[in-house]
Amino acid sequence: MGLFTTLEISGSALAAERARAEIVASNLANAETTRTPDGGPFKRKMAVFSGSGGSAFRLLLAGYNRLAGRPAGSVRLVDVAEDKTPPVVRYEPGHPDADASGFVKYPNINPIQEMVDLTGAVRAYQLNASAVTASKQMIQQSLDILK
Repeated sequence: MGLFTTLEISGSALAAERARAEIVASNLANAETTRTPDGGPFKRKMAVFSGSGGSAFRLLLAGYNRLAGRPAGSVRLVDVAEDKTPPVVRYEPGHPDADASGFVKYPNINPIQEMVDLTGAVRAYQLNASAVTASKQMIQQSLDILK
């Protein structure tokens, strides 16, 4: 594995974790949204990642991944899935979105779970940023040695 490959892998992971953090932020921002354009409460979104470039098939997949436009060993966001958990139902007869019985459906978003997901995304982003910095330093040191 070359030094530039590590930059490509960490770069793809940085983009994937940034997208994950944006999804979590959207979930937190819509935690009390009871009405969407599609009807019903907001549904929690989840990031689905895909990794490529296993070590056993590195040479084969390296060629395939380059043809597919992504670096060998890359991480990418492949889907934003909706959580299938049913909405939280609260009795609020005065709410504008209450049904005939006075119940309102709220999103199935747990702020604690979202903060844990956000913390994981931030830590993964920080680790990949550190890997990029270390790779840049190694490249710079290699160039200094060659002078």
